[in-house]
Amino acid sequence: MTIETHLWDRAETPQATFLFAHGAGVGMDSPFMAGIAERLAGRGIDVARFEFAYMAGRRTGGKKKPPPRADKLVDEFAAALIAARAGAADGPLLIGGKSMGGRVAAMLARRPDIASSISGVACLGYPFHPPGKTEATRLDPLLEARAPLLICQGDRDPFGNAAEIGEYDLPDTVSVAYLEDGDHDFKPRGRSPATWKGNLDRTADLIAGFAFAPA
Repeated sequence: MTIETHLWDRAETPQATFLFAHGAGVGMDSPFMAGIAERLAGRGIDVARFEFAYMAGRRTGGKKKPPPRADKLVDEFAAALIAARAGAADGPLLIGGKSMGGRVAAMLARRPDIASSISGVACLGYPFHPPGKTEATRLDPLLEARAPLLICQGDRDPFGNAAEIGEYDLPDTVSVAYLEDGDHDFKPRGRSPATWKGNLDRTADLIAGFAFAPA
């Protein structure tokens, strides 16, 4: 199985590592992923961004394939984790991703061998359900994860907003933090006092706090 080379954002003095997967439609160099990676590097966390094979294939001029089902990407994420370990800093190792990438990371964390080898999972914009289909929930990876899990969510995300998530009976191992007036990319509306930069800054703070929290 071929994994696109990791794109590393290195901290000056790294104290942790975050393996960061993209969402369904945009690759590892999106402004969202670049913005989070840059901020985490500034907070002492090395970030390894990577792409699933279907997304990497789009860069070679191949046919623009839709993403496979999320469960079909778990083994690819596991392979990316093995590859990233070679360049990982000493200290906590987190896995996670944007939207679909975070869901796949949560699926991977159901494996006992993976859960015991990582410090936690960080999901940015978790796709709790498809937009407009609130009944089609995707809670199993959260309910069955064996590692601590942090979800950073725009409070008006169409894939799961604050009011909807508040109705879910999530385990104590899952914590949810909301980004003010944020959509699926944490962007607020123009009339909001919140800013996208501020929401990305807060997300990086939340992940750093999660990474360095006492065990």
